[in-house]
Amino acid sequence: MGNAYEIYALRYATMSPRTPHLNFLVPDPHDTTAQDLDYFVWLIRGHGRDILVDTGFNAEEAKARARKLTLNPVDALAGFGVSADAIRDVIVTHLHYDHAGNLDRFPNAKFHLQEREMSYATGRCMCNGMLRHPFSIEHVTQMVRHVYGERVTFHSGDGEIAPGVTVHRVGGHSDGLQVVRVETARGPVVLASDAAHYYANLHKRSPFPIVYNVGDMAQGWETVERLAGHPDRFIPGHDPIVSEIYPRASDKVDAFALHLAPSHLQHVKKRQKEEAI
Repeated sequence: MGNAYEIYALRYATMSPRTPHLNFLVPDPHDTTAQDLDYFVWLIRGHGRDILVDTGFNAEEAKARARKLTLNPVDALAGFGVSADAIRDVIVTHLHYDHAGNLDRFPNAKFHLQEREMSYATGRCMCNGMLRHPFSIEHVTQMVRHVYGERVTFHSGDGEIAPGVTVHRVGGHSDGLQVVRVETARGPVVLASDAAHYYANLHKRSPFPIVYNVGDMAQGWETVERLAGHPDRFIPGHDPIVSEIYPRASDKVDAFALHLAPSHLQHVKKRQKEEAI
C-alpha cells in the first residue's frame, strides 16, 4: 500500500473509578460498575513525517479536574523519541480540555481544526455552563492566538492532511468534532476520538453523556463504521481495552501500535464480558 502509515496511541492519564451514568447517557439499569477512562494522544508516522492527533492536557488542568496525569503528553512524545519541535502538523479533533491543551508547546506546527469547532467554542453556546464545561478558556484563547498567527488550517467537513491521512467532521460530542482516517498496511484505521469514548458506545449505540447533538452522534457512528470498513479498524478515544488488545510499542512510555492487528480473541472476550454484565 503506497500511502501506508504507522499509528501509535500514547496513554498519558486516567480517571477512576467511574459509574455507568458517567459513561452512557442512558446506562443499563443492571450495570453497577463501569470502565475507567483512559486519555490518549495519537502519533501518525510515515513518509518522513510525524503527524500528531490531539495534544492532551497538563498538570495544572489535571489538578483542576481531578484527573490522574501519568506524564504530560509532550513528555510522552519525547519518551517515544519525538520532539515537539519536530511536529509540523497537529490535528485537533475538537477543543475540549483533554484534546487541546499544550498548544503552546509545538512551536513549528500547523494546527488542523474544523471551522465549526472554532465557531462553537467561541460562540453563543459557551454562554451555557453545561456546554462550556468541557472547554478551557486558556486552550480556546491559545487557538485564537494561533489563528491570528496564521498557524491554523480550517477544514469544513472532509479534508486531507497528507496523502492517506484525512479528516471528517462528525459532530455530536462537540459541534466540530472530526475523526481521522489513516491508511495503514492492514487497511484504513479510523481514530474516532470522542465520536465513541468506548467500544461499547458504538456497539450498543449508546451515547457518552457529554453530547451537543445526539442525532449527529448517532450518524457519526455510521460514518466511523463506513470509513473504517471493518469493526477492528476503528479506535475509540478513551477505552482502556485499546491498551490490552494492541501490541505495546515502547518500554519507556505507554504506547500501543494501532497499525498492527488487535488481539481479536481478547477483544471478543472483553465484549462478551461487557455484554454479560
